[in-house]
Amino acid sequence: MRLLVLGTGSMAKSQVSHFKSIDGVEVVGAVDTDPARLAEFADHFNIEKRFLALEEAIAWGDFDAATNVTPDRIHHPTTMALIAAGKHVFCEKPLAENYADALEMTTAAETAGVINMVNLTYRNVAPLQRAREMVLAGELGTIKHVEASYLQSWLVSRAWGDWRTESRWLWRLSTGHGSNGVLGDVGIHILDFAAYGAATDIDHVFARLKTFNKAPGGQIGEYLLDANDSFTMSVDFANGALGVIHATRWATGHLNELKLRIYGERGSLEVIHRPNGSQLRGCLGENIETASWADIEVAPVPTNYQRFVEAVATGKQLDPNFRHAANLQKVIDLAIVSEKERRELNLLSEEVGMTPGPEGAGNVEVLPIAV
Repeated sequence: MRLLVLGTGSMAKSQVSHFKSIDGVEVVGAVDTDPARLAEFADHFNIEKRFLALEEAIAWGDFDAATNVTPDRIHHPTTMALIAAGKHVFCEKPLAENYADALEMTTAAETAGVINMVNLTYRNVAPLQRAREMVLAGELGTIKHVEASYLQSWLVSRAWGDWRTESRWLWRLSTGHGSNGVLGDVGIHILDFAAYGAATDIDHVFARLKTFNKAPGGQIGEYLLDANDSFTMSVDFANGALGVIHATRWATGHLNELKLRIYGERGSLEVIHRPNGSQLRGCLGENIETASWADIEVAPVPTNYQRFVEAVATGKQLDPNFRHAANLQKVIDLAIVSEKERRELNLLSEEVGMTPGPEGAGNVEVLPIAV
């Protein structure tokens, strides 16, 4: 597979390191609007072809697939151009800024017959995959309750850099720079973590979003710091279970932690993922009576990168695909409406309709969703 890299920031470096370790993958070109960043990246990975515009790379055309590692706002136009050129696309999350754009990308990819995948990186967590297998095998019985959290602390800690002075963090705090806050940034991950692990769809959602004051006047330079920093979400699942999902960037002591607890009538599972590793624990069988938990061994699983390469090689679409990511974006969009309207929204409405928003908020289309 001949791979083009679109966008050469820090995540692109991580991605290319993974792709270059896979047999049969050749990174043949890189694109970035910043000449210095492009040169540094291409020199580091010994990439010969370098382009300052995607149009130039498409005109060259000597690649099979592209990984889109541009900022969120750029995903839609660049992915649409790649699809129109008949290229397979591996896109960073979120797929788009809103459901309408994500759906357009999905429809275009499916119509063109190109492989399309989204880098929901926590699908690479083997304990999550094993938990889903156990749920689907009925080892927990009917799922009754789900808890999921995504905790970060980079608004408190400088472990990853100083958000007050670095644009790579500041843009994530500003809706004017294309951010939907913690909900749009990591909310898509924890929604996927919860629904995929529990193997059931989200049915209803009620969300609260909060933006805390972080600077005098709520602004640093050109960045108006108005994107949400924390969210809480109460959800119903299609199988009747209740769920609580939340995320924040203010979780002191948690650099980057995802946690999922799945409670069933015959037992419970807990998945924890941190930068230093992940684990799966269960309270099953006789341990239920004593509330004892035991570690569960988990085998390695293929990464998203490996699955994308396999999909391109075989022509068989694999998950997580664009349609799945678009459905997650639908949850996020309606969570924002839920916050504005202070009411629960049904995401599995039988009829396609428009929910009226408050004055000035616009309308959001309510469509069926499968996560």
